[in-house]
Amino acid sequence: MSGEQVVTLRAPWRVGVDVGGTFTDLVVQDVDGRMAVAKVPSVPADPSRGVLDAVTAAASQVGLTVADFLRGCAGFVHGSTVATNTILEGKGARVGLLTTEGFRDSLEIRRGLRENTWDHRTPFPPVLVPRYLRLPVRGRIAADGSEIAPVEIADVHAALDVFRSEGVDSVAICLINSFANPAHEQAVAQAVRAADNAWPVSVSSDVISVVGEYERVSTTVVNAYVAPRVVPYLRALDTTLRDLGLPHGVLLVQSNGGIASVRQLESRPVNLALSGPAGGVGALAVFGRAAGTDDLLSMEIGGTSCDVMLMNNGRVATTDQLMVGGYHLSTPAVDIHTVGAGGGTIAGVDAGGMLFVGPKGAGARPGPACYGFGNTQPTVTDALLALGRLRAGAYAGGAVSLKSELAEAALTGAVGGKLALSAEQSAVGIIRLLEQNLLNAVERISIERGIDPRKFALVAAGGAGPMHGAAVGRMLGCRRVYVPRVAGAFCALGMLHTDVRQDWVRVFAGDLDGVAPEALARPFDEMAAEARRVLRAEGFAPERQMIVRVLDLRYPGQQSSLQVDVDGAFDPAAARHGFEAQHQRLFGHIQPGGRIAIVGLRVAGIGKVDVFDPQAPAPGGQGVPAAIASRRAYVDEPHGWMTVNVYRGADLRPGHRLSGPLIVEEATTTVFVGARDVLGVDTAGNFDIALLP
Repeated sequence: MSGEQVVTLRAPWRVGVDVGGTFTDLVVQDVDGRMAVAKVPSVPADPSRGVLDAVTAAASQVGLTVADFLRGCAGFVHGSTVATNTILEGKGARVGLLTTEGFRDSLEIRRGLRENTWDHRTPFPPVLVPRYLRLPVRGRIAADGSEIAPVEIADVHAALDVFRSEGVDSVAICLINSFANPAHEQAVAQAVRAADNAWPVSVSSDVISVVGEYERVSTTVVNAYVAPRVVPYLRALDTTLRDLGLPHGVLLVQSNGGIASVRQLESRPVNLALSGPAGGVGALAVFGRAAGTDDLLSMEIGGTSCDVMLMNNGRVATTDQLMVGGYHLSTPAVDIHTVGAGGGTIAGVDAGGMLFVGPKGAGARPGPACYGFGNTQPTVTDALLALGRLRAGAYAGGAVSLKSELAEAALTGAVGGKLALSAEQSAVGIIRLLEQNLLNAVERISIERGIDPRKFALVAAGGAGPMHGAAVGRMLGCRRVYVPRVAGAFCALGMLHTDVRQDWVRVFAGDLDGVAPEALARPFDEMAAEARRVLRAEGFAPERQMIVRVLDLRYPGQQSSLQVDVDGAFDPAAARHGFEAQHQRLFGHIQPGGRIAIVGLRVAGIGKVDVFDPQAPAPGGQGVPAAIASRRAYVDEPHGWMTVNVYRGADLRPGHRLSGPLIVEEATTTVFVGARDVLGVDTAGNFDIALLP
């Protein structure tokens, strides 16, 4: 980022890179907590170019060559959007599916439930494997794991002949009841690899061993669908960075909020479906310590989308049921709700004459109309510029330049002209509707989970989050909005504070009150032993390993289960209490004394990494710094347009306190503080906004 003072770092340092739809963010932090941040445009056609551009920009900031910068790096953590984009864009592999005879249509039948119960007309997304490439294999495993009929390998060879003739380039294998006994699946996989080792092979018992035929086959097929694109990309990036000087392999952020090596993820790239946004878990831990609270709601808004996450009592909830592009994934993941609401979200008027904002975005290119790259449709960024909340001129270190006349022309042409509104009125309507969408997104992950958001601090992050944080926080009833100094690189920073993590899942059928403790201990111990082996291979000594054991519990007859931690020795009463507390919060009732079934066991192996909180800036002096400018800006409906002071973020130090309305321009974001808000700078150097009545 040109024009900035060179940051001197002390080796070793760690690097986090988050590839977004519009920008690629990089944060480097050394052992003393000193940081440098680089923000460059993403290259959707080749995300690795954005990564290498960010590395080059960061090396320049710290006064080093790329080789020296990488050689001093003790850990390079990457949040990759390649898997997600492959699914959303429909650009994955041509997959052939081998399944048990009689079950070739499970993938297309799906589940009867819809995300929106009242929407019966919206079609399901295309099936990733057409029927003529879903081929049966005779043989059968019973639900208890016994063999009913042996597997017929001749069927496998016949299917492979079809796959070759149809140009299949990835194979998925999902046989009935493989969660109970994977022997047939492993025999089929061995036959496929022996016949043609060039095919990536995804085996359901390796990808995700859970009950639920549709969940397993859908997840395994998606894994096969993304593998030929994701794995070569990761290998190539890893090789390129090593050739440039990186001493260790690249680490990837997984959907579960932990990190893992490229080698560990080569067989399970589906685990990268939420890579990037899941880096926010580490960021919430950092800013929770700085803010002095374990109750945080984060609203991370980038150029394309808004990712909402909740930390309650220091823990971020996880799930194993994801929908990406309409496809069901059963894989451990952080509970994140994402909506199409970012700085580049497109606004317009629909056929019914109603204003809409999103979900489609303008992306990195052409981007918002004000960028001048050819887009004529207005976006949220154009509305903010027209309302004076953003200033015209260079942005993101000169990567783009905002032009007011282009923003106003787009607003008038696509919205104002159709609704008989001025450019200003159009912009106000766009921002109101966007912030209502953001409010709904935050309520989805708080109120709909039985949690009152009013006791939480709202963390406004991402390049666009601090523009809307105060307004959304006030609508939620929050008293406090917390804006990280490096809000625009929120997830990239969080990646530096993320532990290595791998998850193991095993089906288990039993009664909570009747199960023998030793019956649980055996599978738990087997998975824990495997977790320790993997962590040891990754270089983690026993004292840096943590094993987490979890029970999947439900009332008999329920379709979904709740996860309850097993702390220390198995205690049925403690597990019941944990289950009932969750059930009461989520559903409003319990069955006192009712039977609770154990349906699965989980083990998470966590390797603890060294983390250093960002170095706090020096305290400010007496008084407050002078504003660098003032300009007319639209504040809100009661106050309308006001003359608003603009402050340079670097001038604001711990101890400074300012009353709104005001604007703070930081290196990676702009903070908008309303007329009834008070902005303070805490001891960590972050912005703490009090929302006064």
